[in-house]
Order: sequence, then structure tokens, then C-alpha cells
Amino acid sequence: MEVVPAWAPAVGFTLLPHAGGFLGSNITKREIPTWYETLQKPSWCPPNWVFAPVWGTLYTSMGYGSYLVWKELGGFSEKSLVPLGLYAGNLALNWAWTPVFFGAHKMGWGLVTLLLTTGTATATAASWYNINKTAAYLMVPYLAWLSLASALNYRIWKDNRNKK
Repeated sequence: MEVVPAWAPAVGFTLLPHAGGFLGSNITKREIPTWYETLQKPSWCPPNWVFAPVWGTLYTSMGYGSYLVWKELGGFSEKSLVPLGLYAGNLALNWAWTPVFFGAHKMGWGLVTLLLTTGTATATAASWYNINKTAAYLMVPYLAWLSLASALNYRIWKDNRNKK
């Protein structure tokens, strides 16, 4: 019986969020030049090149935070069900945004998805706080970015909702 190396869970948890981001990036890359570039965006919209490194950093920090919680609670257990379940729900919502917004061009539903993502991210961070404060603090930049993303999604939806 082969034993899993001690570093493997840390790497796995840290890389997991990137899986959905990687899959979503194919949709985004296709839609930026053909659809997204045609939309009216506010002056404070970050340039396109900013999004990939920001998301890469955020996915890494939240993934490592999930590892810290998993480790602190002794792995997958009854105690980890709520904090890691909230995180799993958050990841699913996070990953769903790209196909909704970029893939289906549903800007309003994208906003709904982002607001639900922000809610589950907040609940996740709150549930992690009493387990591992570092893990909870690793969610703070993500929460800040989700606030900006929600405001941006709202403005794009508001300014382009009559566009076919």
C-alpha cells in the first residue's frame, strides 16, 4: 500500500480551484474578441490582461485556505462537512459564472450568480474563521475582488441590456 506524500493534499487543494478557471478560460478567450469587446464598459473596468493573474492568485490563496481547514479538521469528516461544503458550493458558483456570462451572454443571470458566489464566499470565510484564521483571511482578497466584479457585472448589464 502506497502512502500519499505529505505535500500532496496541500498541492491538490491549492490547485483544485484552478481546474474550473482553466476550463472557463476557453470560453472567455473565445468570447472576448467576438462579444465582450463590443460591450460598453465603465471607465474603471480593469484591462483584460489583469483578470488572469488576479484570478490565478485568488484561486491559489482560497485553495490553500481550504487545505488549512481540511488539515485542521483532520481531513474529510463530519466536522468538515459545513466549512468544506460551503467552499465546494462557492467553487461551483464561481465556476458557473463564466459559462453564464461569457458563454450564454446572460449578463443579468451572471450578476445573480456573482451575488450568490459572494454570499457563499462570505459564509465560507465566516465558517473558517473559528477553525483557522489564516484560512479565513486568505478569503478576504477574493471577497474584495467579488465586490468589484459584481459592481462591474452590474454596470455592464445595466449599460448593455438592450443590446442584441
